[in-house]
Parts: sequence; structure tokens; C-alpha cells
Amino acid sequence: MTKFLAHFLMDESGATAIEYGLIAALISVALIAGATALGSQIGTTFNTLENKLDAANG
Repeated sequence: MTKFLAHFLMDESGATAIEYGLIAALISVALIAGATALGSQIGTTFNTLENKLDAANG
């Protein structure tokens, strides 16, 4: 039983999968934040363009 417990505590095979999962989650959060910021800027640009076109058409 002691051997099994020692082997279990020394086993790091699952650590790599957890690390990859955390990296994937961090990349996903960064992509969502970037897309949100970019989406707001694009929306503002289109609204400005729409207002200028409306003003030009009188």
C-alpha cells in the first residue's frame, strides 16, 4: 500500500493535460476580449460613416 501511495504521489502524467487546458482557456479569454474590443470599434466606425452619409444626402 505504501508503494502504491508513493507511486500515486509521484505520478505527474495528468499535470500536462491540465496545463494545456489552462493555456487553451487563457487563449480563449484573450480572443474573446480582443473580439469584443474590435467589435465596438467597428460598430463606432460604421455609425460615424452612416451619419456622414445621411448628412451628405440631406
